[in-house]
Amino acid sequence: MSAVFDKPSLFQRAAPLFRGFDGPLAFAVFLLASAGLMIMYSSGFDHGTRFVDHGRNMLIAGAIMFVVAQIPPQRLMAFAVPLYVAGVALLVAVAIFGVTKKGAKRWINLGIVIQPSEILKIAMPLMLAWWFQKREGQLRPFDFLVACLLLVAPVGLIMKQPDLGTSLLVLAAGLAVIFFAGLSWKLIAPPVLIGLTGIFLVVWFEPQLCADGMRWPVLHDYQQQRICTLLDPTRDPLGKGFHIIQGMIAIGSGGVLGKGFMQGTQTHLEFIPERTTDFIFAAYSEEFGLLGNLALISAFVFLIFRGLLIALEAPTLFARLLAGAITMIFFTYAFVNMGMVSGILPVVGVPLPFISYGGTAMVTLGLAVGILMSISKAKRLVQS
Repeated sequence: MSAVFDKPSLFQRAAPLFRGFDGPLAFAVFLLASAGLMIMYSSGFDHGTRFVDHGRNMLIAGAIMFVVAQIPPQRLMAFAVPLYVAGVALLVAVAIFGVTKKGAKRWINLGIVIQPSEILKIAMPLMLAWWFQKREGQLRPFDFLVACLLLVAPVGLIMKQPDLGTSLLVLAAGLAVIFFAGLSWKLIAPPVLIGLTGIFLVVWFEPQLCADGMRWPVLHDYQQQRICTLLDPTRDPLGKGFHIIQGMIAIGSGGVLGKGFMQGTQTHLEFIPERTTDFIFAAYSEEFGLLGNLALISAFVFLIFRGLLIALEAPTLFARLLAGAITMIFFTYAFVNMGMVSGILPVVGVPLPFISYGGTAMVTLGLAVGILMSISKAKRLVQS
């Protein structure tokens, strides 16, 4: 008598690939992606194929997330050094023979035009998490110094392009790893105090520092103008201050309940610049108001809280540091974008995660969520 075995169904074969996925994290991403599609349909209604392209970018990011989630964290460690070295090498290549657009040299043509600085958003925390994993149990001040040097090199190259927004994101990711690795507060407090003092002095002496003909060392002219415009947008209301002024008008005109879906006058009369990319938060605020903003911020807070919880429960030091840094990338993205649109931070090229249009940024976000999913799955396997 022969036994008959039924062939497993497609669902049964695919089920192990989804086993261990973090439900709360996926739910947070789903909420943000839904909000992004909704406001993209409105703000990009008369903007060509932005809505369709945004949906396509989300599908690509989702596929990348799914693939990366299948890679165990210990396998991810193997990519740390090669990815970091390749990213820095490409940044050097950009500085030598990169492609210049709108006065910035950020791209390189390798058959296809790519922006290598995007690689460092993930390569930087990977590299530093790998470094501290190798030094686990024997950390010395010298190890933190090496980590700072590993961080400064790519950040300096990115700022030279110039690309202040991306350099801030890479810097934030690297500093998050160094902080979570156990950097002493005695070393953290002095730079923070110096930074706060510097901000106070810039605000206090704004009339003198932003006077015509005054040049600041270190910063590029456009970066200086962005800071001066932040302090007083009315100094050039139809020029460099136009973005901030129109963003604040749109946010304020939304009121508590907003003007309603597809009813944003600032958005559809094209007063809001870059309304599908960097300033999409202004379009969202106008149509959904204060309550909509609170709902959106709550979704981001939930995503960040879940990411930090995954980091806290991760099985290895490498996984903990990487998950913590990835989560802080989401925080930095959201905080800087909302801050610049609201007029409390200088205008820099930082998109709002899952909301703003942008293929490269969406792919990076999908990769980041995939890494968090991978670490969450590893934790569940260890517990089981």
